[in-house]
Amino acid sequence: MSVTIWHNPRCSNSRGALQLLHDHGIAPQVVEYLKDPPDRETLHALVGAMGTGARALLREKEAAYTTLGLADPTLDDASLIEAMLQHPELINRPIVRTPLGVRLCRPPQTVLEILPA
Repeated sequence: MSVTIWHNPRCSNSRGALQLLHDHGIAPQVVEYLKDPPDRETLHALVGAMGTGARALLREKEAAYTTLGLADPTLDDASLIEAMLQHPELINRPIVRTPLGVRLCRPPQTVLEILPA
């Protein structure tokens, strides 16, 4: 099974989701997104697969969120994705993609929704 996790090793939720994958015998492709940020096409694909809109991936606690005025409800997905491309720290984590779907795994147990039974 091909599984990718966009991971921040400093984040306990991200470490927890990665551990759950390992516990289920899955060795995912680990992308440390702060070192290797996703491109525009990847972010659009992840948002589309999640079906939640780009706002669901934003980290509201980051300084850039306030500085860039990202709380503005009139901003569309393209604008929010552009902000995440320019400031990868705005991307919430961990995001996990499996053949069964894509989820923001907060809490980490959310990853179980997209693993085979």
